[in-house]
Amino acid sequence: MGRRPLPLRLYTVAANLLAPVAYNRVKAKLHAEGIPPDRYRERMGHATQPRPDGPLIWFHAASVGESLSVLRLISYMAQAHDDWHFLITSGTATSGKMLADRLPPRCSHQFAPLDSGRAVARFLAHWRPDLAVFVESEFWPQMLAKTHASGARMALLNARISDRSARNWKRFATTARHLLGVFSLIHCQDKRTERHLRALGLDHAQVGQNLKSLSGPLPVDSAKLQAMQTATGARPVWVASSTHPGEDDIMLAAHHRLLADHPDLLLILVPRHIERAGQIKKLIAQNGLSHAQRSAGGMPGAGDQVYLADTLGETGLWYALSPITCLCGSFVPVGGHNPYEPAHAGSALVHGPLYANFADTYAELAAGHNSTEVQDADELADAVNHWLDNPPALQDARDRAARFAAAQEDALDALALDLSALVDPV
Repeated sequence: MGRRPLPLRLYTVAANLLAPVAYNRVKAKLHAEGIPPDRYRERMGHATQPRPDGPLIWFHAASVGESLSVLRLISYMAQAHDDWHFLITSGTATSGKMLADRLPPRCSHQFAPLDSGRAVARFLAHWRPDLAVFVESEFWPQMLAKTHASGARMALLNARISDRSARNWKRFATTARHLLGVFSLIHCQDKRTERHLRALGLDHAQVGQNLKSLSGPLPVDSAKLQAMQTATGARPVWVASSTHPGEDDIMLAAHHRLLADHPDLLLILVPRHIERAGQIKKLIAQNGLSHAQRSAGGMPGAGDQVYLADTLGETGLWYALSPITCLCGSFVPVGGHNPYEPAHAGSALVHGPLYANFADTYAELAAGHNSTEVQDADELADAVNHWLDNPPALQDARDRAARFAAAQEDALDALALDLSALVDPV
């Protein structure tokens, strides 16, 4: 790959010097999240599981969304290659907890090593991956360089680079080409990213299906679903999913309007970050609405107008329960969230206008009239009210969403074949 550019050499020195400080910080976070102490050292590259015999495919993802997006792909590859084993690494305690009960066969999870020379070398010496697959934009310079030097083939899946990041990359184009030139395969989740990477000289970057569209339906606990259906009975229900600060007010204002025509309507409010539950409870009270709280063990009673769903790992339950989903992260400049998850559940989709992270996907949704875009609380209330008053229109919206999700399946086979070819070249 030639001599490393100066910025990467300076980074390497700084990262190695600061590794002990970084480890103390991440160890404290893992402790606060209830991770067993014997797993802390994984962040310094120490393995807590043996390496299985045979080919090992390593997937590295930053956090929850990226980690979960590859599970179905791993399952597909495992079915085609019964002697292959798989490893997922991530950096957050939440991702580790979410993955614990959802790992496919012959797949393990470890916390990713910090980007220090010793930690990465220790990790690679133990796991010896045949193929390393990095997801989205998790670019750690020493991890990339040492993995490439180990002889492992490397792929970048679902690459995403914003316009702002691209401008920064362009200022250091030589460094970017050196850093990303390790990848034999670069799969971009949108045309914008393909364009930016090709402008940097990475001519093999190719746009493909957004990986999150291939993850399939979210899991649903049937007993919990039945219990919720019993609790809600014949009441109409809608979900506001993955709300961020500034969006809860919009959802509650829309719900307040809807209650005038549908007094028994229940809003299930699902914050993106459950630690905001206390703040959201105050907002609910300020809006004069009654509520029950999931984390407190409450079920929605007849007098509850809002159900605060402040737990992890139950989003699939809320999509399965509700015929209408307002997907948030799209009314404030967050960039939007994955619309395939509620679509797989056959939940009619409504969302705000800010979805830069899924621009191509939302364009497809709009082109096929598979979702409804609104600007504010009044338009949101109008959209939900239209569906509540018109059951055939609601059913049509649900069918359209489900068909949109189902149409993404064919891309999974092609992506798995591309990755497999890197392990077993034809």
